Amino acid sequence: MEEEDIYTKDGTTDFRNNPAIKTKTGTWKACPYILGNECCERLAYYGINTNLVNYLKNQLNQSNVVAINNVTNWSGTCYVMPLIGAFLADAYLGRYWTIATFSTIYVIGMTVLTMSASIHGLKPICHENNVCHPTKLQTAVFFLGLYLIALGTGGIKPCVSSFGADQFDDSDEAEKKKKSSFFNWFYLSINIGALIAASVLVWIQTNVGWGWGFGIPAVAMAIAVVSFFSGTRLYRNQRPGGSPLTRICQVLVASIRKFRVQVPANESLLYETADEESSVKGSRKLDHTKQLSFFDKAAVETPLDRVKSSINPWRLCSVTQVEELKSIIRLLPVWATGIVFSAVYSQMGTLFVLQGNTMDLHLTKSFQIPSASLSLFDTISVIFWVPIYDRLIVPLASKFTGHKNGFTQLQRIAIGLVISIFAMLAAGSLELFRLDLVRKHNYYQVKNIPMSIFWQVPQYLIIGCAEVFTFIGQLEFFYDQAPDAMKSLCSALSLTTAALGNYLSSLLVKIVSDVSSRHGSHGWIPDNLNYGHLHYFFWLLAVLSFINLGFYLLVARCYTYKRPLNNN
Repeated sequence: MEEEDIYTKDGTTDFRNNPAIKTKTGTWKACPYILGNECCERLAYYGINTNLVNYLKNQLNQSNVVAINNVTNWSGTCYVMPLIGAFLADAYLGRYWTIATFSTIYVIGMTVLTMSASIHGLKPICHENNVCHPTKLQTAVFFLGLYLIALGTGGIKPCVSSFGADQFDDSDEAEKKKKSSFFNWFYLSINIGALIAASVLVWIQTNVGWGWGFGIPAVAMAIAVVSFFSGTRLYRNQRPGGSPLTRICQVLVASIRKFRVQVPANESLLYETADEESSVKGSRKLDHTKQLSFFDKAAVETPLDRVKSSINPWRLCSVTQVEELKSIIRLLPVWATGIVFSAVYSQMGTLFVLQGNTMDLHLTKSFQIPSASLSLFDTISVIFWVPIYDRLIVPLASKFTGHKNGFTQLQRIAIGLVISIFAMLAAGSLELFRLDLVRKHNYYQVKNIPMSIFWQVPQYLIIGCAEVFTFIGQLEFFYDQAPDAMKSLCSALSLTTAALGNYLSSLLVKIVSDVSSRHGSHGWIPDNLNYGHLHYFFWLLAVLSFINLGFYLLVARCYTYKRPLNNN
């Protein structure tokens, strides 16, 4: 093997900051530690998220609407915070140290949350009739722990998937082919953690106690940290490239300053560093594209751009720097279409649970299944479909599409958007059938009507199938289309669709509750759902999903995939 073939060509380094050696670092041998970290961290997250609406209702004595909005607001915050972690990772710390730092914050948050549910004086006092009256201090401590966890996710979520993908060299065709499979198995590890959370942890929270129910996820998070550090010697690390926001602003300012400058027809006349390496630390050079040509003005060199032979970065930017901004702009329309899908997905932790609370929870005569545990069928669906997709659908679809991965990333996302519509139609139809039973037998004051909760299984299974196509497709798409020095930022950008989806769900719940409960009516989502019209809300989401699908198809049709990187 020639000396230049010993090292990776994508600029990655080992834990000593030396060029990464192919045979000793990265690929699948480094991935088990990353996948183990993600599995345990997701077990911890879903151990809180899955049953949180019931904790807020029963332990903090909140109404349906308030509890739903608190869950979606917190969940949304968990998906906004990655913007902070991604910025720090890409600009200064690198993905490895960002994950390590924010994992510590995460463990502290889990510890505070466990204390709020187990230590006398911090946990709410409940009377014999199961009505709890938390003090302001108890509520404050609980939410402190909750939002420390949200902050902790900010450094982990945008970096772990990108860090795992960093273990495969894009410049090596053999390794590049394995990267697509990594995202499938990465998402599978998420759902193994979610499966344990939705089954074992929810049962413990409901039947043993919230102290144990929060304590076990705290231990899982500690195990996640240990797993991550165990693979340190095997990891490949991308160097941080400096502030991506500064580089974006420089292109914007330089373009505006030169709005009257003519862009030369010959693209080779645009400014680019003569060095083999890009001017952006940690990034390979990007080929010029003709789209969004206004920003090319920033790369047109004029006599005013040099001061004493040095380049003024606020007047002249390299082609690579300009293409970074173009890449981000091209991603935004695709990013926007993920918001409605995330709003649909968020129903599993809120309205699906509340709907299940009104049904017969008995698995056997002596054993009841917690309504939040039904989300395990979503997880089972994902665990079923990931290997099916990777091993059967991809090879089969490749024969018809000619694409090595079966579908393009945008096609994969579109399939999931279509499937998600049927999930809302199934949930709405079930609620309509449930309310018909309530009216026929006058079950309005019955807490659990004689209708098995397992009628909810189809809507969970359908959402799980949609996830495999849309969420995994988004993970791969945003990583693949991101510039080298903005991988974490673009992964965080994809995660913010989940945040905005949760916020959209909160907004819709508030609007329909306020509007539908006017004039003394119960509204769509009252505390007693037997008097409500929850199916209207599910059908509203189905209509929004259909409109969103139409917009997505227009966006996808106009999208141009990132051109191959120029390694010269």
